[in-house]
Amino acid sequence: MARKQGSHADITGPKVQQAALRLIADHGFAAVSMRQIAAEVGVQAGALYNYTPDKQSLLFDLMQGHMDDLLGALEAAAFQGDALTRLEAFTRFHIRFHLPRADQVFVSYMELRNLSAANFAEIEKMRHRYEDALEDILRVGQAEGVFAVADTRVATMAIIGMLTGLSHWYRDGGRLDMIEIEAIYWDLVRKSVAKPA
Repeated sequence: MARKQGSHADITGPKVQQAALRLIADHGFAAVSMRQIAAEVGVQAGALYNYTPDKQSLLFDLMQGHMDDLLGALEAAAFQGDALTRLEAFTRFHIRFHLPRADQVFVSYMELRNLSAANFAEIEKMRHRYEDALEDILRVGQAEGVFAVADTRVATMAIIGMLTGLSHWYRDGGRLDMIEIEAIYWDLVRKSVAKPA
């Protein structure tokens, strides 16, 4: 039986992706089988191949979907103003986009090593587009004389690493709310690139 009676591709397909995301985030890509994903969705293992050619394609689709959403949101944000204003906007954007997507963030960063070479290259291109947006802000800030960093690429990677790390430990209902966390992280980012007085 290829599909459960009454199942539909537009319903089951997203369920397959959601189940795969949750299982991979919890157990790691190597430990998750197609049979486990099928059981989570409630279909026979063979039915998964109606929605994805294989587990590698499923992982790539999860990462590509995350990056598509991120780049689309970044384009829509269209940061304006001087470099300092744009850097603050980028910092807050990154936090607000990533915090509600802890599983996607974890899989997108921790499972890169499990992509095939071709799939890795595609995701890397997308990641570079995002990183380039921040590096452009840092370069403008250097030209405006407000930022002082030894290397804009290294600073870019350090800032993104710091901001993304927030997704690994922040939980709703903790001592600080998201607005307070944003303010603290913005202060850290600002100070890390500020030109000495």
